[in-house]
Amino acid sequence: MTDKNNSLPIDASSMQQLLDHQLITDQLHRYARAMDRIDNTLGRSVFHEDALADYGEIYQGTGHGFVEWVSEMHKTLLTHAHLLGNILICIDGNRAGSETYVSVEARFADENQLLIGLTSRGRYIDQWEKREDGVWRISHRRYIQEMDASAPVTSTYDTAGSRDKEDPSYEVLNLDARQT
Repeated sequence: MTDKNNSLPIDASSMQQLLDHQLITDQLHRYARAMDRIDNTLGRSVFHEDALADYGEIYQGTGHGFVEWVSEMHKTLLTHAHLLGNILICIDGNRAGSETYVSVEARFADENQLLIGLTSRGRYIDQWEKREDGVWRISHRRYIQEMDASAPVTSTYDTAGSRDKEDPSYEVLNLDARQT
């Protein structure tokens, strides 16, 4: 197959690389969504069962264990949002590596009921494997914390969204962990 505009050959290997790159990117987005919706089933589906998660002093253990642990922590927050960017993926057969920048915004109330905003930025350094089921999943994650800051929030407004399966997005996305 040839791209008629650029006359570049597009072979099956190149097409598979593009597809694998997109599938891994989709998994990263599913992970961020799982954290924000506190959807543990979706979050676990991004990690192989034997995956390790290294979040430095924050958490050391399995990927599935991290999903459970962080979900309990997120339930104590008023709201949070994970944003991903600068996704770089290198694929080698059924293995891949990626670096993904992540920014998390969160809101919580302190002991005086003052609304506090927390911003945290870091990078996910992931090792991926596509095993016998043909799905790309993380086999090892290392999180690098780059910076964080907190400050009082002076204004806010209510939202119609929710951090569970009652969120309106579930109606239109029809997400199911088996579709990964």
